[in-house]
Amino acid sequence: MSWPSINYVGNIITWLMCTLFRCLLHTSPVCLRVLDSRKQPRWVLPSKKNNRWEVRKKFAELYDYTVRPLPFPKTGGRGPNGRIWFHRRGGGHKRRFRMIDWVRGGPTQGPPLLEKIDKIMYDPNRSARIALVAAGENKRYIIATQNMKAGDIIKSSQVLSKTAVRAAEGDSYPLGSLPVGTLVNCVEFYPGAGGLMARAAGETALLVRKVNDRCVVRMPSKREVSLDQTCVATVGRVSNVDHNKRVIGKAGRNRWLGIRPKSGRWHRKDGRFGRKIKPVKKLLVYTKPPPPKPDVYRLTV
Repeated sequence: MSWPSINYVGNIITWLMCTLFRCLLHTSPVCLRVLDSRKQPRWVLPSKKNNRWEVRKKFAELYDYTVRPLPFPKTGGRGPNGRIWFHRRGGGHKRRFRMIDWVRGGPTQGPPLLEKIDKIMYDPNRSARIALVAAGENKRYIIATQNMKAGDIIKSSQVLSKTAVRAAEGDSYPLGSLPVGTLVNCVEFYPGAGGLMARAAGETALLVRKVNDRCVVRMPSKREVSLDQTCVATVGRVSNVDHNKRVIGKAGRNRWLGIRPKSGRWHRKDGRFGRKIKPVKKLLVYTKPPPPKPDVYRLTV
C-alpha cells in the first residue's frame, strides 16, 4: 500500500483552509474564487474616487421616458468589485443611449393610432436604424423597417379582427389579425411584453400558420414558436440589411467599437469545423411569462 505524497496532502490542507477561512489566502492557486463573486459584490459602498464599484441601475429606474440622448457610462469590462470580468471589452467611442419604446401599443377598440415618421436615425447601441415618430404632442423612438422613410404614416393597433387586415410595412397589429405568410419583426412573446424577437439589423420572422387561438411564427433561427394571437408584431424587415457586409478594415475601428484584441493565437480550420446537419427542434410554446428574477442572489459555502 502506497501512502499519498506530501504535496498531495499539502494541497488538500491548503484547499480546506481556503474553504474555511473564505479565501483569505487568495494568492494560492487552489483557492476558491469567493472574493470575485459575480452574483453579490464584496464592496457594498461605491468607491469615493470614480464610483466604478457601484452597481448601475436601469435607465427605466433613473429616468422617465424621453427622446433626449442619455449619458451611457462604460464599465471597461470590469464588474462591481473593480476586477476585469470580460477581457475583450474596453475603451470605445463615447455613446449616448436612446430609449426605445418596444411596446407599440395602440387602441384596443376603434381605429388604429396614426403616427408620422419624423426622421430615420443612427443608433450607436444597436445594429438597426431607429425612427423618431410623433402623434400629437408625444414622440418616441421605434425600430425602423427596411423601406421606412421620413414623412410616412404608420398605424398601431391592438384590435383582434376576424378577417385579415391589409397592413403596410411599418404597421403594428396582433398576429391573429395578419394574414399567413406575413414577414414580421419585433414580435412579442407574451401580450403586452414588448417586442423581443427579430430586432437586429436585417432580421425578420415569418407567420407560418394559425391553430385555433395560437399563431406559429418561424424565428430567424428557423425554429418555430407558438404564440398567443394577441401578441403584437410589426410588419416588414428590420432596417440596415447590409450590416453583415460591413468591412472593419483595421484594428483601430474595433477599438472604436470597444472591442479589445484576442490573445493572438490563430488556428487554421479544417473540415472538422464544417456545417453539421442537425434535426429541427420541436415547437416551442409560450403560454405565460416567467416569474421575475431576484435582484440579489445569496450564495453560501
